[in-house]
Amino acid sequence: MTASITRRLFVTAPAAMAAISGGFAPLTAEAQTAAVSGNGTLTIGIGGAVTSVDPHFYNASPNNGLAMHIFDRLVERDAQARLQPGLALSWTPVSETVWEFKLRPGVKWHDGRDFTAEDVAFTVERAPNVPNSPGGFGGFVRSIKRVEIVDPLTVRFHTERPAPLVPTDLASVAIIAKHVNGTATEDYNSGKAAIGTGPYKLVSYTPGDRTELARNDAWFGPKQPWARVSYRFIGNDSGRVAALLAGDVDMIDQVPTSDITRLRRDNRVKVVETQGLRVIYLFPDYSREGAPNFATDLNGQKLTKNPFRDLRFRQALSAAINREALCRQIMEGTAQPTGQWLAPGTYSHNPEVKPDTYNPERAKALLAEAGFPQGLKLTLHGPNDRYPNDSRIIQAVAQMWQRIGIQTSVEAAPWASFSARNARQEFDIRLLGWASTTGEAAYTLVNILSTYDQAARLGANNNGRYSNPRLDEVTARATSTLDDGEREKLLQQGVKIAMDDLAFIPLMQLVNVWAVKRGLDYNARADERSVAMEAKPA
Repeated sequence: MTASITRRLFVTAPAAMAAISGGFAPLTAEAQTAAVSGNGTLTIGIGGAVTSVDPHFYNASPNNGLAMHIFDRLVERDAQARLQPGLALSWTPVSETVWEFKLRPGVKWHDGRDFTAEDVAFTVERAPNVPNSPGGFGGFVRSIKRVEIVDPLTVRFHTERPAPLVPTDLASVAIIAKHVNGTATEDYNSGKAAIGTGPYKLVSYTPGDRTELARNDAWFGPKQPWARVSYRFIGNDSGRVAALLAGDVDMIDQVPTSDITRLRRDNRVKVVETQGLRVIYLFPDYSREGAPNFATDLNGQKLTKNPFRDLRFRQALSAAINREALCRQIMEGTAQPTGQWLAPGTYSHNPEVKPDTYNPERAKALLAEAGFPQGLKLTLHGPNDRYPNDSRIIQAVAQMWQRIGIQTSVEAAPWASFSARNARQEFDIRLLGWASTTGEAAYTLVNILSTYDQAARLGANNNGRYSNPRLDEVTARATSTLDDGEREKLLQQGVKIAMDDLAFIPLMQLVNVWAVKRGLDYNARADERSVAMEAKPA
């Protein structure tokens, strides 16, 4: 396998990623001068809470978005998820089980120390071993068995078997400084260990509120127009829009669907959108064979077994959901029904796997086959400040399940508390979202659907503890297959196996939407991350 062929394999990205935007008036000359001269502050209002500055603590979009400001990766992804040089200038397979990365010379940490291969080796060792991580980064370094430091600017990754996705995986792992000895998450949150090479330096972090950043003028990348960045969490949808219209923030993400039409007509702002990589889905719990935590019979008596482990029961839940209605009425056209986790046009999307058809009569029959002809009671959990319309979606799904005889209660909670409970397998079934930021199926197969195995660094985000040995075998074959076409076939096979088994119940693919103030441009990202590096004066 040649380097040129290999490099091509990892730049595959979704096909329909063009940003759509409307017109607006330019900044005043005074404002443009201030921004371009580097005297400006960019204030970003995000709808999802950042739970830590530690870039290896939790693989969640708000955390990753913040980390992109402070830390760099060996390989970066552009707005369309295509691989780009980062801290590594090049990567080449020197054998079927060895990748060589040439590092960028002259890179400095925020404290002035030199970036070297020692930092890369330290990162690979630390990333999968973060205490109390609710869903970490071990899956991205699972194939690396040994790191060889050839010289200060050359590192080799040795794998047990062919690992064509090493560059793709490493695009998700922030590189940290060995000399800081940052092993405790608390040290990152306090700022002590939050020393990166990225375009911005950490000034302060206030959990549940905001993070303040200052430009790193020594960054190796393009000169940033913003002297400071204020990264603010505004969980309330209407509050986020109000802050933008009042001029308190310069841009917001997760624009409420009910406000998009109005904002498009408002000459004070511009709406920017792109097809996203995130699927919204329901994840059942498989960890308990016996009585689930929140499901009972109609008399409130505990069940003798876990119904979510029965495929017929999962099929009943899925067939009772009207995805078209969810996308039309709740999401107001900013999502499409889906039966898998990748949008059409992406590498390894399986066109044979369609969204489940809404069929309440079939759902009732399946429910009876699963042993619940009269129905049962259950609780559907979800966050109320993480995904667009998350609490409204679970309310709507609950109403649909009511119609087939499932008396469904809904509990929605802030993301910070919800995610911790989710990681402990406290819920029977919950609403989640997952963005396949690599633009291919292995990202989900490895991190969500592989049998949880901390030692093997598999299933890091498999909070439902789904396990399917056949799927595990196909995933292992796919992620060690060098040929692009053959790997795609195996990944598509994995998609079909997982969705035939309804490992999770997919609902919709999101469109990512931002609103920015007049005079600002934002390069909409398929991975939905809100980053100052994509915001420029118009």
